Amino acid sequence: MANKVEIKIIKDKNDLKSFVELPWLIYKNDPNWIPPLLSDMYNTLNPSKNALLRLGPSCFFLAFKNGKIAGRIGVGMDLRLNKVKSENMGYITLFESIEKYSVAEALFNAALEWLRNKGAVYASGPQSPSNGDDYRGLLIEGFDMPPVLLNSYNPSYYVSFFEKYGFSKHFDRFAYYYDLTKEPPIRLARGVKLAQNRFDFHVRPIDLHNLEQEMQVIKKVIEEAMPDWPDMIPPSDEEIASEADKLKQLAISELILFIENKENHCLGFSVTLPDYNQVLARLNGRLFPTGFLKYFWYRRKINGVRMFVLFVTAKGRHRGVSAALYHYTMQNARRLGYKFGEGSTIHEFNKRMNIDAQKAGGRLYKKYRVYRIDL
Repeated sequence: MANKVEIKIIKDKNDLKSFVELPWLIYKNDPNWIPPLLSDMYNTLNPSKNALLRLGPSCFFLAFKNGKIAGRIGVGMDLRLNKVKSENMGYITLFESIEKYSVAEALFNAALEWLRNKGAVYASGPQSPSNGDDYRGLLIEGFDMPPVLLNSYNPSYYVSFFEKYGFSKHFDRFAYYYDLTKEPPIRLARGVKLAQNRFDFHVRPIDLHNLEQEMQVIKKVIEEAMPDWPDMIPPSDEEIASEADKLKQLAISELILFIENKENHCLGFSVTLPDYNQVLARLNGRLFPTGFLKYFWYRRKINGVRMFVLFVTAKGRHRGVSAALYHYTMQNARRLGYKFGEGSTIHEFNKRMNIDAQKAGGRLYKKYRVYRIDL
């Protein structure tokens, strides 16, 4: 039948290859798309390398239109999250489609039917395929600039596909832009200094030579500080270990900061990394045979950073801790020669953090939406 869309569950290496390489078709004429490393995507789809896939059932689908590959979607259930939240939520992830609604509709039908059969009562997404910061949410505003490290990017027509099918807003996340060629707001610097004097806290960088102990400090702060939001629970030890491995390769100590009181109890921390998307844009998904050389060359030319984690404990709230993390991070980034910073993605429910991001000089320039649909 002409225009028929066929759906297939990935089962072998050829299917997996088609799933991983589809974005090169979708974005071939989009100058803002950043190709991911192929090796990273294969690891994301490998349960032995991705802890999320070991936390519950998952399935990955391909769509073919007139015999040609046209779309993909991943689907699953995070049983640990559902147990903590007392929910039966399913997630969708890694959605891609050519600009034909019939393809998206067929993928959504297959994904949601699979979730119904697993007992899910609603679906949420796009969610990160690794419980991280990657591919989280659908970009709904800010299509005029490439994404920074780990942030989502998609064609604008995806928004209409989701909403036409019946998905509705679950929540939004925001990204703020910082022009580091300009001096920071004077009021911010003064306010931070006053807060430090009044509440007697100090700032220190991460000790990358003692990373295992530092990650336990981070884990403890997250457990104390994490709000009760629908998509967030404290990380497991396995997830903390995985993040530590990533930090070893990417981190600059002056951009990962802790704030401690006079008893050296940690009140908050933030993690900021150089925008390695600027390097990935040059590699076209491959480190071999010349990708490594390009990596080492172009990483020296990175001119931006992304602050993508910031947590403050109850004892640190309303004491200028969040503002201090913004201030000293961007100050250090400016001193290291970076020209811009991004603070993202901040949950819309986090009113205090959004206010602090703006007071630190941030301009809201991108929005990401997570959708939901009842099953």
